[in-house]
Amino acid sequence: MRIGIGFDIHRLTAGRPLLLGGVTIPAQAGAEGHSDADVLLHALTDALLGAAGAGDIGTHFPDTDPKWKGAASGLFVAEALRLAQQKGYRVANADLMVLAEAPKLVPFREKIVGAVAALLKVEPGRVNFKARTMERLGPIGEGRAIAAWVSVLLEPEGDR
Repeated sequence: MRIGIGFDIHRLTAGRPLLLGGVTIPAQAGAEGHSDADVLLHALTDALLGAAGAGDIGTHFPDTDPKWKGAASGLFVAEALRLAQQKGYRVANADLMVLAEAPKLVPFREKIVGAVAALLKVEPGRVNFKARTMERLGPIGEGRAIAAWVSVLLEPEGDR
């Protein structure tokens, strides 16, 4: 079995959609970025790549490449999953955490879990989602940024 962790943080900007796990969340501001800026899927991509020993998101999808401008972050997850499967692994579970002062994310938990489970090709019971505030501390707590931490456990294909 192999464990990977991923982290990502983005500035928040008015007028952009807020995407988390491929789900559009009603919010005053969305994440700034070269792609669709889905902070949760970026952290998930890095966790998958790390567990597979396949580098990081910046190596595979550099923000200097115009090909990824506005790209759906689900493409990054799909490629990271393909690389893990190519090495003989599948997702055993994923634990997702978003750090944001607003909006409240609990009402979107099931939708996010379902969307991420579909991307990972696992049942929703293998995906966990948590949201935390920063108690108004730092750029996240001040509503200027959003971040995500993700851990993924990969298991060899034949283990279920």
